[in-house]
Formats: sequence, structure tokens, C-alpha cells
Amino acid sequence: MLTGKGIKKRYGTLEVLKGVDVEINKGEVVSIVGSSGAGKSTLLHILGTLDTCDAGTISLNNQRIDQLSGNALASYRNQHMGFVFQFHHLLPEFNALENVCIPGWIAKRKKKEVEAKATELLQILGLNDRLGNKPNQLSGGEQQRVAVARALINNPDIVFADEPTGNLDSANAKELHQLFFDLRQQLNQTFLIVTHNEELANLSDRKLVMKDGVMVSG
Repeated sequence: MLTGKGIKKRYGTLEVLKGVDVEINKGEVVSIVGSSGAGKSTLLHILGTLDTCDAGTISLNNQRIDQLSGNALASYRNQHMGFVFQFHHLLPEFNALENVCIPGWIAKRKKKEVEAKATELLQILGLNDRLGNKPNQLSGGEQQRVAVARALINNPDIVFADEPTGNLDSANAKELHQLFFDLRQQLNQTFLIVTHNEELANLSDRKLVMKDGVMVSG
């Protein structure tokens, strides 16, 4: 479903990615692990079109997405990809329901349709009594679950998660780990996760290991 071939990236004189190949299948939960500086987050951001590669190709559902730019790229990303980061990046002035709705509104979907979908997702994630709460009224684990719901609002083909449990305690991290697999089961959702958490990585369908800008196993 998602295929990257020969991906290279350099920042100045530093060669971060040295020709990486990766393929993710529909409905998989795949983790990328490796030491700091191995190139994991750079690869994730390039595959998610948040950054560009210097060489290589990226395809999602047989469409070359590395060739998109500007508004076409932004629209494609909004409709086909979801993102969860270490820090949830919720907007403090909006409540949980509104934060989840924002990507749907950007996609110009009908307001009631988006709100109904957001409510359903928050209920699935155990937050049905938190819809009107603003981020500062939610725990860290609850905020991250709101961020997961936001990533899912437009029914993306794939969700990219960059250290999603890095800012959570062990109990909330375990809950979020299980949540990814529950969502795969319920929604056939695909996840590509960069993590230092070995427990999460070992639960994944596949564990890809990076070292010094290359894929060394998986």
C-alpha cells in the first residue's frame, strides 16, 4: 500500500538517509526502531510528505505522492494520512470534539457529518464524557487519545505516529499501545510507528530496524 524506494536525505554535509526501501501493507501495524540519529523520524516525515527526499520515490495506493506539491499535496495529505506526535499539538482554545473535527472541516466535509464521526471516534476511545473538555482539563493519556481520534477523522489510509508514547507514563503508554491494535481490528487501520519503546515495537506485526541511515532488518 505504502512504498518507498531508494529514499535519500541530506542536511548540509550530513547524510541522514542513504537509500532506504520500505513497504507497508494495508492493515499492518509496523514499528521503526533504532538509536537516536538513525534516521527514523526523518524517514517517517518523508513518507508522510511532511518533508521531502533528495532522491527516491514514494507511492501510496500506486499513486506517486513524492511528485505532489503545494495545495494538491496538502489536500492529499489531509484526506489520506493521519498523524500522531509525541506532543499531542491540540489547540488549547478548542474542546476535544472541536480538536478532532478540525481536519474534517479543513477537508470541507459537512459540519454535522464531521461532528458525528468525531463523537463516534471519541466514544470508541473511551472519551464520550470528555467531548466538551479543553486540553488543559484532560490528562496526558486523554489528550493523546484525542490526538489519535483527530488523526482518524478523515478515514486515512495510514496513520503515522512519531514517538506517540514518549510523553506518557507506562500505564498510559500501554493503553495507547493496545489502542492501536484495537483500531486495526475494528477499522482495519494501518499504522507506521517510530518508537524507542521496545514493548510496543515487539507487539507490532513487523519491526523495522534502522542504523546510520539504512534499514538493517525487518
